[in-house]
Amino acid sequence: MNASLTPDQTKVEQVKLLIDGQWVESKTSEWRDVVNPATQQVLARVPFATAEEVDAAIAAGQRAFKTWRDTPIGARMRIMLKLQALIREHSKRIAVVLSAEQGKTIADAEGDIFRGLEVVEHACSIGSLQMGEFAENVAGGVDTYTLRQPIGVCAGITPFNFPAMIPLWMFPMAIVCGNTFVLKPSEQDPLSTMMLVELAMEAGVPAGVLNVVHGGKQVVDALCTHTDIKAISFVGSTEVGTHVYNLAGQHGKRVQSMMGAKNHAVVLPDANRTQTLNALVGAGFGAAGQRCMATSVAVLVGKAREWLPELKELAANLKVNAGSEPGTDVGPLISKRAKERVLGLIESGIKEGAKLELDGRDVSVPGYEQGNFVGPTLFSGVTTDMQIYTQEIFGPVLVVLEVDTLDEAIALVNRNPFGNGTGLFTQSGAAARKFQNEIDVGQVGINIPIPVPVPFFSFTGSRGSKLGDLGPYGKQVVQFYTQTKTVTSRWFDDDSVNDGVNTTISLR
Repeated sequence: MNASLTPDQTKVEQVKLLIDGQWVESKTSEWRDVVNPATQQVLARVPFATAEEVDAAIAAGQRAFKTWRDTPIGARMRIMLKLQALIREHSKRIAVVLSAEQGKTIADAEGDIFRGLEVVEHACSIGSLQMGEFAENVAGGVDTYTLRQPIGVCAGITPFNFPAMIPLWMFPMAIVCGNTFVLKPSEQDPLSTMMLVELAMEAGVPAGVLNVVHGGKQVVDALCTHTDIKAISFVGSTEVGTHVYNLAGQHGKRVQSMMGAKNHAVVLPDANRTQTLNALVGAGFGAAGQRCMATSVAVLVGKAREWLPELKELAANLKVNAGSEPGTDVGPLISKRAKERVLGLIESGIKEGAKLELDGRDVSVPGYEQGNFVGPTLFSGVTTDMQIYTQEIFGPVLVVLEVDTLDEAIALVNRNPFGNGTGLFTQSGAAARKFQNEIDVGQVGINIPIPVPVPFFSFTGSRGSKLGDLGPYGKQVVQFYTQTKTVTSRWFDDDSVNDGVNTTISLR
């Protein structure tokens, strides 16, 4: 495979571009190292594609669209069937690479792949997903029906925290709808993404239908402004997501931008204590907190305040180590820069008066002393004006707030500008119904800490966590990647009655 780890690490692999079905060595002079965050070992070098290479990838997609759009739905579906089989076959091998470049545990890396695989499986249902509607005899001898047609060359910009799942949210659904696609993976961990792209080519995706370019802001801006790109799908930080949404929108493109979060878990005292505490710790510290759906705020209501010591004890027992090591619960952060940012926010929490219940700043991992590790960190006494509450930390830091009632908890969550996900832990059906009705957050879990919908539905983050009205995967993404065309038709035979001239707008 092009993007596998090199056995002899003295010879560092150069990640290639994919343009018009060919693996291309970039002509760029700008490269970035892909680094194992647990060891600082350089795994590969990724190019920042030139403007000419980005143009070539888009041009390849434009040429391929002319024939791919007319490829029968059944043929597109069979490619997705082959792709899902190949991903299943190679998932463990891809997970090893993903863990090495991103830092996740092997089990979490396999979960990353599996949640993307679910979308590929859903893409196999394109025969029903892309159906239009038909109404017979809407007027005398007149029928109306809709067609869902592909829109052209689309592009996807993916983040470092899910190098398998997020690309698989994007390009399979786009191309199975009849579009062509230009993918820009995260420059921090592109190797596992490229392995999935190679499997897509092996599954039968034609040349030019799927293209890959690498790079930073210049490549992102080129995709957002290019005349031939019709739609942009983005997942990542709020800062970049807002830029992408505004720039691409100004250039007439459809945009879906999934951005930052501050996800709250509201805990009522009647909740199942053991299950709730396990859920808070798993969702707060899993993947080192580097999930846009991570639980980063626990809101303890009433007597649930008394659970704090148990929450602390459970978090303190998590094992911090390299993701490749058996039994690891919390791996490293993606980069030294990310670690410095998290440490800075922890320090701000102390200075602003929060109580540091559990300190993960000085964690040491034998054999991995150079790793970007931060251990589970827990704050209590947090108020809503502190930086550790207002900012997305994106690290293994859980902050605890306390309120007296469910109404107060709902008001607190609704005041936060983000709206990606939230959860309520309770055994009261009445409380759960009240919460899901009154909470102003796009994705709600009831006794579920990370309420990411299965692919039959759509990812529905809201407010400050999302720009654009249609989300990734599910029915919404078929709308995003297709244009609805409405046809109103009437047919006459030779014996038709002549109705004469009609100068009104009515049908008769």
